[in-house]
Amino acid sequence: MSDFNNIIVRLATPDDIHYSETITEEMALSAQVRGTGISRRSPEYVKRKMEEGKAVIAVTKDNTWVGFCYIEVWDHEKFVANSGLVVSPAFRNTGVAKEIKSKIFDLSRKKFPNSKIFGLTTGLAVMKINSGLGYKPVTYSELTTDEEFWKGCQSCVNFDILTMKQRKNCICTAMLFDPAKETAKVEMPPITTVVTPDGHVHKKRKREFKGNFKLFERWVKLKKYVMLREKKKTDGRKPGNVLFKIFFW
Repeated sequence: MSDFNNIIVRLATPDDIHYSETITEEMALSAQVRGTGISRRSPEYVKRKMEEGKAVIAVTKDNTWVGFCYIEVWDHEKFVANSGLVVSPAFRNTGVAKEIKSKIFDLSRKKFPNSKIFGLTTGLAVMKINSGLGYKPVTYSELTTDEEFWKGCQSCVNFDILTMKQRKNCICTAMLFDPAKETAKVEMPPITTVVTPDGHVHKKRKREFKGNFKLFERWVKLKKYVMLREKKKTDGRKPGNVLFKIFFW
C-alpha cells in the first residue's frame, strides 16, 4: 500500500496536460477489467478539462500520476456529473479515490452551486463515497435527458440492457445530489425512544440510506443478477442460478 501522506490532491491545471495520455489509457483499461465502460475519452478532451479548471488530479510529491476526475455539464447547467474517476493501480486502497471525489464534489458545488450533481456507477465503493457526500439513489428518470450524455453509454458492454429497458434502468446505480435538499445532508434523523421488555430505555436514530448500506449492497447485486439473466435469455443463453450466492456469500 502506498503512503497517502505522499499524495497531493488538487485542482488540475494546464501544467498537467502531459498526464493526459496516461489518464485516458488507464480509464480504458479499468473499464475493461470491470466489464463495463464509460464513453471513451481522448487525451485532447482531458486536456481541455484541465485548461477549463474542471478537473481534479492526484500526484505524488515527486510528480508521479495517481488519480483523476473531471466535471461534465448537461442540460444548460441543470445537471453536472463528476465523471471519469480513475486511480492508478499502484495507489488503490489508499483512500485517494475518496479524497478525489470529495475535491471534485466541492469544485462542482463552487462552480455550479444550483446544479444537481449525479453519477452512474456499478462500484459499491464509489456508492459509499457518494453516499457520504450526500448523494441519494434515484431512478433514471431523475437524471439528465441530454442525448449527448446517454450516447456515452454506447461504449459500455451493457448498453443493450439500457436499450432493452428503454433507458429507464441498467446495471449501473443512479445517484443524485440535489442542492435544493442540501439541508437534509446536515440534519440528523429524528431520535426515537425504545423500551425493551425488561424495562431498559434505548434512544435510537432512524436509519437512513448510509445506515442501510448492507441491505442496499444486496439489492444492487440482485438487480445486476436479474438484468444479466434477462440479457442471457434475450441472447438465447441459459442463465445460471446464482441467487443464493448473491444473498448469502
